[in-house]
Amino acid sequence: MKAVCWHGANDVRVDTVPYPKILNPRDAIVKISSTAICGSDLHLYNGFIPTMEKGDILGHEFMGEVVEVGRGVNNIKVGDRVVVPFTISCGNCFFCNRDLWSLCDNSNPNGWIAEKLMGHSPAGLFGYSHMLGGYAGGQAEYARVPFADVGLFKIPDGLTDDQVLFLTDIFPTGYMAAENCQIQPGDIVAVWGCGPVGQFAIKSAFILGAERVIAIDRIPERLRLAESYGGAETINSLQQSLDLPHGTNSRPQILTALT
Repeated sequence: MKAVCWHGANDVRVDTVPYPKILNPRDAIVKISSTAICGSDLHLYNGFIPTMEKGDILGHEFMGEVVEVGRGVNNIKVGDRVVVPFTISCGNCFFCNRDLWSLCDNSNPNGWIAEKLMGHSPAGLFGYSHMLGGYAGGQAEYARVPFADVGLFKIPDGLTDDQVLFLTDIFPTGYMAAENCQIQPGDIVAVWGCGPVGQFAIKSAFILGAERVIAIDRIPERLRLAESYGGAETINSLQQSLDLPHGTNSRPQILTALT
């Protein structure tokens, strides 16, 4: 099969590689229908992430159709369309039992390397170095998904790939940023940075009850998208200053940096 492989800093190639196989009863094999490139992939491309090896398959935002399942997977079947989250989580450890999926204790077999570099190991991640598990990523025709009974999410009928692909990573990132701000109805929220995560943070802020969202960036294309798609008011940080609201008889309005 074809896959996007890392060969060194600034050297990424489409290679022919072996098809993935079931290695554990809780594995599944997914035929990739859509995948995306994340900004964090630039860290790999530019050689900033250690423990990458030549031939590593990149990609952690992908979805597709299940074509094979291990005997330990009972909630997913062949033919299901699924979204695959970036993080690999066992579902049984201390952190998974507290919905802290990205801190899974059991999915990174090379956790000791991450501990030396970062102080604590996160969960294993798809396509993101050997210190984070060495798992093949999803910029490929097929991918093996460990702990598939926990990590795969079925796609409801009638939804296209374009409607759900961003659930793999980037939309939850923007949503979590907004959620962490504890937005209340009527709040004014400012989003610094209107790249893809910022755009989703804008939409999420409105979903969570913000009355106004002010998008701040210096790139006109991003600001136009924040206004036309996100419904935000915009400020070009190179041209304008930000005037905070003064006085209110209702709950104090807040200004919150999300990204």
